[in-house]
Amino acid sequence: MLVTVFGDTGASTMASSSQSTLLPPCSVGQDERPRRIGVEIEFAGLPAADILNVMHGCFGGTVVKHSHFEHELTDSELGTFALELDAQQLKQLAQSYEAGQKNDEDSLLDDFSMELLSLAAEQFVPWEIVTAPFEFAQLHRLDDMVHQLRQRGAKGTRESLRFAFGVHLNMELPDLQAATILAYMRAYFCLYDWIALQEDIDLVRRVTPYINHFPQSYVEKVINLNYQPALSELIDDYLEANPTRNRSLDMLPLFTYLDEQRVRRVVHDQRVTARPTLHYRLPNCDIDNPNWSIDSIWREWLQVEHLAQDQEKLAKVCRVFRLELQRLTRFIDDDWAVQCQHWLVDLDTQ
Repeated sequence: MLVTVFGDTGASTMASSSQSTLLPPCSVGQDERPRRIGVEIEFAGLPAADILNVMHGCFGGTVVKHSHFEHELTDSELGTFALELDAQQLKQLAQSYEAGQKNDEDSLLDDFSMELLSLAAEQFVPWEIVTAPFEFAQLHRLDDMVHQLRQRGAKGTRESLRFAFGVHLNMELPDLQAATILAYMRAYFCLYDWIALQEDIDLVRRVTPYINHFPQSYVEKVINLNYQPALSELIDDYLEANPTRNRSLDMLPLFTYLDEQRVRRVVHDQRVTARPTLHYRLPNCDIDNPNWSIDSIWREWLQVEHLAQDQEKLAKVCRVFRLELQRLTRFIDDDWAVQCQHWLVDLDTQ
């Protein structure tokens, strides 16, 4: 049963950011409507009530409580937001409690106990804001929310060794043809070293498996210009090399959307959900850094967009990168990341 905490479906109480979002060279999908993006932001340091107040202040809407660990902002200016304490067992326990379906283990829990559990969990488990898909042009509006959360004390991944928080971007593609998907994978693989250098990935996140990069043998297969797979072959090859959601660019949601039976035969993780999007998991959440923003992450991703859309440049970079992968010392220097700068686009002149 949903419990409404407070609500106002009127206009936002905060002024919208005056900046605009830079758009990729192809900003419409195959149905001729604007491409959309969903965003997931993990952080700590604030109770749910403060986070919900910020979200409501930025976007209006109605705040709804599902349990102590799951909330929603509905009917907002950017659609529905979820706010969840990112721990599956805690959420299931809270759902059972809220529904009155207590077993012997949790029968002693009351509201006070649930609040204590929530406070304890917040020390180790991030709150996660998950947006509904919205048009690329509205992405800059999340920076108003990020700024307000930072002012109230939100903490990002570098705050503690026990934090490994990230930001995930879920981008719709211009179309779902195998050649288009392949181009985006090639562009990302070629620019990965440069992006990782820009992000300065936090040590804790690097040693956890959640954002592992792809095996070199698979990267070599994909950037080989002779590799021109049909969609079924592209999915099968991916599953053979990457039967996991723990990749910096997780393709499983997209491939599940395109051919769920094919994916489920190999991957049995129920956390994999079908979505017609790329699932980009690499960036840190540095929400407590005043120089950090969602826009900075987006600008890094835009370089992938531009390279994927420039077939001639992409082919050239793939050929050079194949040679780079044979260099024995590439893992102990930043030479390729530096070389990538020759192929970057000046976004401010586009």
